Amino acid sequence: MSIDSRIVDVLSKVTTATITTILLKKGLRNVWLRGARPLEAGQPRRVGRAFTLRFVPAREDLATPESWSSPKSTRAAIEQMPAGCIAVVDANGVTDAGIFGDILCARMAKRGVAALVTDGVVRDVAGVRETGLPVWCQGIAAPPSVAGLTFVNWQEPIGCGGVAVFPDDIMVADGDGAVVIPAALVETVLEQAPEQERLEAWIMQQVEAGVPLPGLYPANAETKARYEASEKK
Repeated sequence: MSIDSRIVDVLSKVTTATITTILLKKGLRNVWLRGARPLEAGQPRRVGRAFTLRFVPAREDLATPESWSSPKSTRAAIEQMPAGCIAVVDANGVTDAGIFGDILCARMAKRGVAALVTDGVVRDVAGVRETGLPVWCQGIAAPPSVAGLTFVNWQEPIGCGGVAVFPDDIMVADGDGAVVIPAALVETVLEQAPEQERLEAWIMQQVEAGVPLPGLYPANAETKARYEASEKK
């Protein structure tokens, strides 16, 4: 499923920190993927629908180099990824086997995949960087995926970094990591996030002007009134 350009336009200007605050107010505390850190400093914020992939612990009869050619393989999954999606990979937090290397990442970049997010690691890191595909992961390892993992399926619910991710949820990834927005709450976030960003920018101006924090952050009724008055101006 493609993503509405409005979703990308709005969320590309909203930090993952702001999104977690909004979702927390809706009762969702577990939306930030543990271990999914930007591979490169300064990677642009990425927004896309989740295209999920799932690994399980390696089993020797299945986790073989021959499995890379099977109909249910990471290679086959990549060919199903639509342009603009974010590949979200459940790697069980394994850090001694790279789920993808430079060739697979190059193919994803060629298909227009927006980013790769995983609680695992990548390999062939110099080549991965050259592909230009933004990656959020736990780090780098030389061994291939089959050294520690068995690939089982794509586009099904997964647990990545301790967070439940369903196909077509909205993913946002930036310098603070990766966050999932459940599909049912996307409109709520779109409505509230830009205003939260404007409020916090105004609060930062007040801090720089020397205003004490109590009553300012979080904003009490008087502070909100001052903010609303400034917005009207």
